[in-house]
Amino acid sequence: MASSASSISSSGYNASPTFNGTSTFSSSFQQVLTRAVQTASLPMQQTQNDVTNSQNCQAELSSLQNTFQSLDTALQAIGTASSGAVSASVADPSVVSASATSSALPGTYSIQVDTVGSYTTMLSHAGSSPVTDPTTQSIDSAPSFTLSVNGVNTTITPSGGSLEDLATAINSSSAGVQATIVNVGSNSSPDYRLAVTSISLSPDAIQLSDGPSNLLSTVSTGTPATYQVNGSSTVLQSKSPQVTLSPGLTVTLLAPSSTPDTITVSTDYSSLQTALSSFATAYNAAQTAVQGQIGQNAGLLSGQSIVYTLSQVLQNITQYSAVSGSVVTLNDLGLSIDGNTGQMSFDASTFGAQNTTAVTQFLGGLSTGGFLQAAENALTSVDDPTSGDIQTEYNSYKTEITSDSQKVAADQARIGEMETNLENVLTQADAAIATLQEQKTYYQELFQAEYPSGSSAA
Repeated sequence: MASSASSISSSGYNASPTFNGTSTFSSSFQQVLTRAVQTASLPMQQTQNDVTNSQNCQAELSSLQNTFQSLDTALQAIGTASSGAVSASVADPSVVSASATSSALPGTYSIQVDTVGSYTTMLSHAGSSPVTDPTTQSIDSAPSFTLSVNGVNTTITPSGGSLEDLATAINSSSAGVQATIVNVGSNSSPDYRLAVTSISLSPDAIQLSDGPSNLLSTVSTGTPATYQVNGSSTVLQSKSPQVTLSPGLTVTLLAPSSTPDTITVSTDYSSLQTALSSFATAYNAAQTAVQGQIGQNAGLLSGQSIVYTLSQVLQNITQYSAVSGSVVTLNDLGLSIDGNTGQMSFDASTFGAQNTTAVTQFLGGLSTGGFLQAAENALTSVDDPTSGDIQTEYNSYKTEITSDSQKVAADQARIGEMETNLENVLTQADAAIATLQEQKTYYQELFQAEYPSGSSAA
């Protein structure tokens, strides 16, 4: 419905019509037209109020949807953290560093590093004219080269004629070596050379030739790293500083040691404790949102079945109980409900006192049973964006809004037509009265002209 006299809808309906008459009764006709339009608009205004109410209910449902989806996200975080975070600690981090994945088995491992190994390094020969600017000069003017690594030849074609272009081409070749540029001269008299180093700890055979001539000399021959594990007398070799000590456990050899270095792999459940605390916070937000639709000063959804459904879901989550084990309820996890406020709190000390195996057994998985699956199923039934109860209720309001909006449009057209017809009738009546009033005035003036001393006829 329009909000001012000059605002007319596309159907022609004017919320505050203006009647432009010329007779002395035009103000009365204005009142008749306004009152008729206002009376005819009452049912439409109620329908518009229904549309506004439905839209506000949709907003309430959207807010509840977001709140319950946040609770679902917090639940999924528990599922992610329930397996714990596997970590590896090293007694002497100067000897080795260690990293563990979720597949690493908790336990104690030992490694003694005999040697850390070395890389094979080659350096280009001294040129008759030293390279003083590697961006414009090179060690050789050939357009292409042959790089040999352990008998495997690779053609190297630099994009330009500089030493930098040659090093870049080697690094882009994936030949198993790394090229750098080093200055073996002084700052005042630079002598830039090409250094080629193997990427493995091994005595690799490396050479670069321009065809007839080899361009590299051996600086050092690589050797593999050697080490012993868990007290074994067997000396193991590795072409890489990183060695797999156990499935999921990788160590990097940093320095030789005279005694074994100890590595401890353990599972840390601190992230699960954080996830449980966050779940309590998300639960309280959902519980507060639902309670806001109940009792005095309740929200627009008060009395609707969706409120009961959401309340029941929260209750089912908190009342979940396992059939066996030392952890059978949320209370055993440290999650408790205040009987007066309905709010959830988390006690880290209660959680810390529980056996981790019993905790993970109670939690289960999002799709493998236990508390997590039961809670996930309950939440999904209401917060699923396609088929959940909240979305279903939202869609029902959407249908009502569409239907009511169509009704409002039809009412506007009907009232607009009525207004036009009534205004036409009133305009004709006003014009007739105005004509009669003009005639009255004419005859009064004529009579006074004929009989100036007489009294005027009414």
